Amino acid sequence: MAEQVTATALGDWPGTDPVEAEKAIRGELGAPHLPFLAELPGRGVGSDPVGRTATLLVDVHADVQPHGWRVVDRPGRDALRAASALATDLNVLADVAGAEEVRAAELQVRLLGPLSLMAGLYLHNGERVLADAGARRDIVQSLAAGVGPFLARVQSAVPATKLSVQLAEPEAAKVLAGLLPTASGYRTLRSVPLAEARAAWSQLAEALRGGGAEQVIVHTETWEAPIAGVLEAGVDGVSLPFDGLSVPQWEQLAGAVEAGARVWLGAMPLEAPPTARTADAAERVLRPWRQLGLPTSALGAVRLTPAGSLASLSPERATAALTRLVKLTDAVNQLALG
Repeated sequence: MAEQVTATALGDWPGTDPVEAEKAIRGELGAPHLPFLAELPGRGVGSDPVGRTATLLVDVHADVQPHGWRVVDRPGRDALRAASALATDLNVLADVAGAEEVRAAELQVRLLGPLSLMAGLYLHNGERVLADAGARRDIVQSLAAGVGPFLARVQSAVPATKLSVQLAEPEAAKVLAGLLPTASGYRTLRSVPLAEARAAWSQLAEALRGGGAEQVIVHTETWEAPIAGVLEAGVDGVSLPFDGLSVPQWEQLAGAVEAGARVWLGAMPLEAPPTARTADAAERVLRPWRQLGLPTSALGAVRLTPAGSLASLSPERATAALTRLVKLTDAVNQLALG
């Protein structure tokens, strides 16, 4: 039988209880689907994407200032809070996974990608790290040095589990287009060259694989998504919202699949309309696949995700969303493979 479409999510989760989060996620996303290490931004400072990823930096420290996370000389209270939250999440993961009769064979962890991390970090002078080429280089090198030890901690929590790493780049298109405002707001920052971004993704992918990652996926938003640049960096795939993909973007994704890349598609709405039918949603997912002439045997390259952040829901609704997501993948497989 041909490989099947599977499910995962983008990484964040509502609420403040990591135990309930991991139990819900691993309960819904059993094999062959991909459970994930929950991020709980509702806990506040330190559990936000910038703070969580900044805690992995080596020899670079960040702490919260009035305008956001700022590079500082030594770790402060907020950095310690971020490190503590991440340590708690890993301990909870180990406890929940260790209590399972059958442990999931795979796990996804999400980190903020280098472009979006640099967009959210500020220098001593109050400007974004993006404004300084030397600072950009230091952040990429520091993050690359930190991801290996982090993955070692994850593997200690869930031994013998295959790890997929998602590099979330929600700001990538704005960074590459020079659309992010300066700290003053009166102008925009100069764009980062695509070649530099590609080198950063490549360096991170190499470091992640060296740390034990089986797959590295880069998530971007649909608008001006740098699909080609991401894949040229040597990562294993790209993650995109389903809605809004243009014909040229679909053609790029088709070429990527044919070349062996993975594609994650945010195809399931967070809230199902009262009249929504799973079969109709499955047909909608398959339509562009068929129009592009891609074979059903290539569907194993696809993972479906929710169309947005589950953290915007309640824990109960987020759990229900994962249930609907798994049903959607089942419907897609049934339509495609019979």
